Amino acid sequence: MKYGIDRDSVVVITGASGGIGRATARVFGGRGARVALLARGEEGLDGAAADVEKAGGRALPISVDVADHAGVEEAAQRVEDGFGSIDVWVNVAFSSVFAPFWEIEPDEFKRITEVTYLGYVNGTRAALKRMMPRGRGVIVQCGSALAYRGIPLQSGYCGAKHAVQGLHDSLRAELLHACPGVKVTMVEMPGVNTPQFSWVLSRLPRRAQPVPPIYQPEIAADALLYAAEHPRRREYWVGGSTVGTLIANKFAAGLLDRYLARTAFSSQQTGQKRPPDQPANLWEPADDAGGRDYGAHGRFDEEAHPHSPQLWAAKHKYLVGAATAGAAATGAAVGAARLLRR
Repeated sequence: MKYGIDRDSVVVITGASGGIGRATARVFGGRGARVALLARGEEGLDGAAADVEKAGGRALPISVDVADHAGVEEAAQRVEDGFGSIDVWVNVAFSSVFAPFWEIEPDEFKRITEVTYLGYVNGTRAALKRMMPRGRGVIVQCGSALAYRGIPLQSGYCGAKHAVQGLHDSLRAELLHACPGVKVTMVEMPGVNTPQFSWVLSRLPRRAQPVPPIYQPEIAADALLYAAEHPRRREYWVGGSTVGTLIANKFAAGLLDRYLARTAFSSQQTGQKRPPDQPANLWEPADDAGGRDYGAHGRFDEEAHPHSPQLWAAKHKYLVGAATAGAAATGAAVGAARLLRR
């Protein structure tokens, strides 16, 4: 199968109206792809469609709640009727609540799970229904370092991302057994400068922020595009903070618990008080008609990193391997020379 993205490619992106999904729509549009944009907010969808067209692609905005299985299935059929066979499906949509677990209401926790976990289930199911009979296709799951390591104040989101990780592990093995032509890969993200921190339902006293270091959404989008074109790898880690978090959790989870208990409450809040009229997109989209288009970036452009050396290394692993081998060989040669001089 050809994995390159071009004008013949049909791509579906959920959560495409803002943040990582919005930036991802742009980069696929930049390849000239036909990009179906799935999200709830009308203003955000219109903006995303304009971005795709401006970048050189073709856009099909579809207003749908990813928690609605029937709605996602109907949207997938609209894509194939309008654009043709779906080649790539990228799951990005999510929702969350910033609060300690005991301050999150049962219906709110259920809603987080329905969007952030079952939204991926619904999208993946709709994609597989069309890809498996053809024996080809790529599904990319937008994950998080929090898929492995839960943190305070985001229990609903962390639980859902852990569930997505479990789904990914099971599904990948099943596809390798039953339909190896269909690929699924996952990209674990760091803290990203997205609008969610301006519209997420929050019960924190101060404004929410990503756990530093913060990265720009274009880095995440570039990683998702790269994963779609190189889906044989089971997952990608983006950002040095993701790598550090996952390694620390693997070898010192108990110490990390205590560290997060001391630092994660303050590190996820700015010094500004939370506005009492801050929108919450848990139940209704903040970027719907009558609202505003939030775009891809949040409020943290000054702090956010525009590059990720770790992602570059993942994309150039052969160069990194060669450089490492060269350095090792040089070191061995120097050592041998020193021994000969003795």
